[in-house]
Amino acid sequence: MLKDILRILEKDARTAVEQVATMTNLPRGEVVKQIKQAEKDRTILKYKTIINWNKVENEQVSVLIEVKVMPQRDVGFDAIAERIYRFPQARTVYLVSGTYDLLILVTGKTMHEVADFVAQKLAPIEGVQSTVTHFLLKRYKEDGEILTEKEMAKRQPVIL
Repeated sequence: MLKDILRILEKDARTAVEQVATMTNLPRGEVVKQIKQAEKDRTILKYKTIINWNKVENEQVSVLIEVKVMPQRDVGFDAIAERIYRFPQARTVYLVSGTYDLLILVTGKTMHEVADFVAQKLAPIEGVQSTVTHFLLKRYKEDGEILTEKEMAKRQPVIL
């Protein structure tokens, strides 16, 4: 029941309560109750809009940064991850398997701004051993939404 409501809202957070009730065969009041409880217990953390910023303003710079860290005694990776996710530039922080330990999505207005973040904020953190920065060149799809518009093939008329 709650999972069905969450899947609907995850796909489109603007879905009206009445529509969610219809889609789940639940009374409107029950849907409202489930949503309020999910917000209260932080199952629903935030309602999000996906924006294709390339259509609105000058492009922002987005980078993925792989970070190798030395885990700390008794807290592992959590303390370093917390220091990193507290920076407003760090949009997303994941603990990952593989050669590097953390994967961070960082956005900024310029390459210089992002480089300053890496050099002045991220690299000096005690326990950070190395970083590798990957600049995102083009976004095709984000959170399940396709961002590019496919051009229609232009056909030449056939003259007989």
